[in-house]
Amino acid sequence: MKLEELKGIVHADPEIMGGTPVFVGTRVPLQNLVDYLEGGESIEDFPDAFPTVKREQAIAVIEAGKLTMLGTV
Repeated sequence: MKLEELKGIVHADPEIMGGTPVFVGTRVPLQNLVDYLEGGESIEDFPDAFPTVKREQAIAVIEAGKLTMLGTV
């Protein structure tokens, strides 16, 4: 997953949640995923807690984050 591929998964729009990055098609902030995982919850359970977010969207964000941390983007 390349960082530019996140354009169809996460976006920021001043008209949605004041420009906070959210999962496309939802009002779920990307920060919710970070907080959820930091709280010790499973990525498998994230879509149950936030049903408007697809599992694939959450996985793509994590994959892009790993690439960013490794400096491969």
